[in-house]
Amino acid sequence: MEGAIGTRLRHVLELLDGDVAKVYVDAGLPEYRPRFSPIVRTLVAEGPLSIRALAEAVGVTHSAASQTVAQLNRSGFVTLEPGEDARQRIVHLTDKTRSLLPTIEAEWQATTAALADLDAELTAPLGQILDEVVAAVERRSFRLRINSSGVVGDGPSGRVVEDETEGVPDS
Repeated sequence: MEGAIGTRLRHVLELLDGDVAKVYVDAGLPEYRPRFSPIVRTLVAEGPLSIRALAEAVGVTHSAASQTVAQLNRSGFVTLEPGEDARQRIVHLTDKTRSLLPTIEAEWQATTAALADLDAELTAPLGQILDEVVAAVERRSFRLRINSSGVVGDGPSGRVVEDETEGVPDS
């Protein structure tokens, strides 16, 4: 498959998550989504947490965690309670979710085994490659890599941005 890297990454995620979702349907959990598991597993390990703490623990943005928690809440897998201030919401697992934990854990173990099987067919483990990509982009952003190519810079400003914070409003 040829194409832009973003398209290929989304396609791989769709293939993997799509099959995991089918496993949940097969297990009688059609409303459970693969993206729920990192949140659920974190709540099992840590207990109730704020959405911000969940985002940090899982390694996603606050917005992504908030969207996933909203889906979990709509499906009856979590409840939201007020936190220390009016803006904070604390996420709790429901009894429904706790009763499903053996199935969720079994799927997680099966998915881990399937990933090991997939990794055996690759030149390097998928998780290792993804970790390397994240580390490299955190060291030097993709934006800077694009700008250093010398191709970009003829836009409205006519210049290449060389500083990560350039053009970013102060918060």
